[in-house]
Amino acid sequence: MSKKFDELVRVFDVLNSPKGCKWDRKQTHKSLLKYLKEESQEFIDAVKKEDLHNMEEELGDILLQVMFHSQIAKKENKFTIDDVIDTLIKKLKRRHPHVFSNTKVKSVKEIITNWDKIKKMEKLENGN
Repeated sequence: MSKKFDELVRVFDVLNSPKGCKWDRKQTHKSLLKYLKEESQEFIDAVKKEDLHNMEEELGDILLQVMFHSQIAKKENKFTIDDVIDTLIKKLKRRHPHVFSNTKVKSVKEIITNWDKIKKMEKLENGN
């Protein structure tokens, strides 16, 4: 991982330490949902306005939410940010067989069709 990302992880560790922030330590997945929704909408608004500076800021706020939820899960011994990243890497490789395996495609439409099929199979396998 990059040094900046490692620093971000350390900042979250400090914020959630006994000497860190009481408000941060008190948060739950449910208490943070409104912020995730709010920050996502603010990013959407920035994209619609083509406001690159605000897009950058709002992506940081969305990353903050990802980190926050991962930190909560880490405290509960459920999963870590590394687990989240590993899951994403596996998903990207699985859903891009035309890049990471021998699947041949002739069009973007075929890529989308494959993506949708793979996603449906994943949901069935996971019982969703």
